[in-house]
Amino acid sequence: MTVTEVPAEGLTISGAAELSGLSVDTLRYYEKEGLSLHRPERSASGQRRYTEEDVRWLGTLVMLRRTGMPIRDVRRFVDLYRIEGSEPQRMAILEAHREHVLEQLSEVQTHLDAINRKIDFYKEKVNG
Repeated sequence: MTVTEVPAEGLTISGAAELSGLSVDTLRYYEKEGLSLHRPERSASGQRRYTEEDVRWLGTLVMLRRTGMPIRDVRRFVDLYRIEGSEPQRMAILEAHREHVLEQLSEVQTHLDAINRKIDFYKEKVNG
């Protein structure tokens, strides 16, 4: 996700959702679960207003979730992010998740290899 300019008054929840690729319901869920760095400020009318920093953070959450990181690990990462000097612990979470992703990638590659073998088999049958 590339952050475009966020107006000085911030984005509404629907604007932040559109920019991040998340639904409004997901943004509310992330906020309820404590996954935002802080609660978005509110306009005079009570609407949430998302700053550029908020939108960048949403990009981090989107990336972590799209890699398959479980919410519990995202929550741990966020909690640690709020603690100065917790970089080693955050790095450990990311390294453990990387190992999990590499295992999944290896498994998917094995499946892909099997599919390719089957395709080759049928190509021989079809093309004689």
